Amino acid sequence: MSNFVLYVLGYLIVIAGLAYGAFLLGVPPVWIGVGAVVLAGIGIVTGVSRTRHREVPPDERGRGPRRYVVED
Repeated sequence: MSNFVLYVLGYLIVIAGLAYGAFLLGVPPVWIGVGAVVLAGIGIVTGVSRTRHREVPPDERGRGPRRYVVED
């Protein structure tokens, strides 16, 4: 499983726990749904930003990352 999937899965568990707690407190279901959607959006955005791999540009021949040699 990728890091992103684990991150989102954990975030969904947190959302479910908060939604259940809000239900027990008597919060109207419409507002529980609004909060869950907002938190899911925040979770996806932070999950993508924290688990994204940086791309390394290939060299001119397309053989991988550029390597620079410093000569004295």
